[in-house]
Amino acid sequence: MKKKIIGRKHELNLLAETMISKQAELLAIYGRRRVGKTFLIREYYKKNFIFEVTGLSKGTLSDQLENFTKELQIKTKDKSIVVPKKWLQAFTLLEQYIEGLSTKNKKVVFIDEFPWMATPRSKFLMAFENFWNHFASKRDDLIIVICGSAASYMITNIVKNRGGLHNRITKKIRLLPFNLNETELFLKHKGIKYTHYDILQLYMAIGGIPHYLGNLKKGDSVAQNIDRLCFAKDGLLNDEFNLLFKSLFKNSDVHMLIVGVLATTRKGINRSELIKKINVKSGGDFTLKLQELIESGFVSEYSYYQNKKKLNLYRLSDEYSLFYLKYIAEIIKGGAGTWQKLFKKPSYKIWSGFSFETVCLKHIKQVKKGLKIDAIYSTNSSWFNKNAQIDLLIDRDDNVINICEMKFYNSPYTINKTHYNNLKNKLSEFENENNTNKNNFLTMITTYGIIQNKYSTEIVENELTMGNLFIE
Repeated sequence: MKKKIIGRKHELNLLAETMISKQAELLAIYGRRRVGKTFLIREYYKKNFIFEVTGLSKGTLSDQLENFTKELQIKTKDKSIVVPKKWLQAFTLLEQYIEGLSTKNKKVVFIDEFPWMATPRSKFLMAFENFWNHFASKRDDLIIVICGSAASYMITNIVKNRGGLHNRITKKIRLLPFNLNETELFLKHKGIKYTHYDILQLYMAIGGIPHYLGNLKKGDSVAQNIDRLCFAKDGLLNDEFNLLFKSLFKNSDVHMLIVGVLATTRKGINRSELIKKINVKSGGDFTLKLQELIESGFVSEYSYYQNKKKLNLYRLSDEYSLFYLKYIAEIIKGGAGTWQKLFKKPSYKIWSGFSFETVCLKHIKQVKKGLKIDAIYSTNSSWFNKNAQIDLLIDRDDNVINICEMKFYNSPYTINKTHYNNLKNKLSEFENENNTNKNNFLTMITTYGIIQNKYSTEIVENELTMGNLFIE
């Protein structure tokens, strides 16, 4: 049953828990569009589905009720069921159908694109809350799954619900894009054999979105696939950026402003600077929009060393958005062959260096495994002053701080005198400003490793390569 599901180990364990649970389960699953939410639920629970309905984009109340009733008619094989006028009546019909089932097995009700069904003044959420609280929650054989891409709605009305669903969600899945390990497994499943370096370049451009990866053409190089998807006429990812934000967020203009500002800063920006740059008021609305971007996987917040919250940095961590704003939006009419020319230019070197840092920061779990410190308690943070910046510090309980330097290069990397002096300065600035008694170990994370010379021998304590980022 689960052979088609690639990766998603944590999510599969959670879904397995619902199948052996002795109580009713209300599972909320959310995440950006095309990340694989519907596929995961359908593939895992397909033998247990008793009812599935998908909200209609831009559908009216009557459209949604008619669609809901049609699915009930199909399941009950009773075309005489009349379309109700209210959601309370619709859920009563669903209750009657469930009560009429004789099987004692786990039964799954799947409501996909849940936010689309909650049309203005329809009282859909009120009716669903009543369905759960007064019927479904009393049965130990029911698993109710609600799913949605509209992050604004799912976070505000479901995850942080203060009404009838407050503390009623029994399981929550925030489905994020594939990591590098899952991306490699997915490509192998499709029969696409790329090296780690090629997969990394692909990942830095379009991220780990299953739908994007599913449109790669076997036999084409990474550059050819990026050209076709991003720059060719009618390419899948030509205008995906704009569609993405409009589908995810209500009043998405501010979300796009935040992402646009973050795309212009390589090292991240703190909250107060971000507010100034986008010229909005600091308050609950801004906080909510920023949180929605974080929950959806577009933005990441990086703690400042020793938990100085005002200095926390926000970075654009979605690879496709970064790639779109840097290249696609500017050269959208470049046509076939555009990327094969662009990735050889100096600007690609700068962009890829930043993008590689972002990928490393998203794979800290793998970094810790590579350093063999995953069993040791540690915290991750950034640190900077006016003279130096360190994007990743791993502060460990065994009296060590790993100061990580990340470099993307198409061959083994050489630390020259200039870079050596820069690294020495970083270490010196950090040590002088922070009175720590711990050992500070410079850790290099590169694509193909570093070439041993007098500089590397003196300054580097640990070394990881891109292969370490691909471990499970």
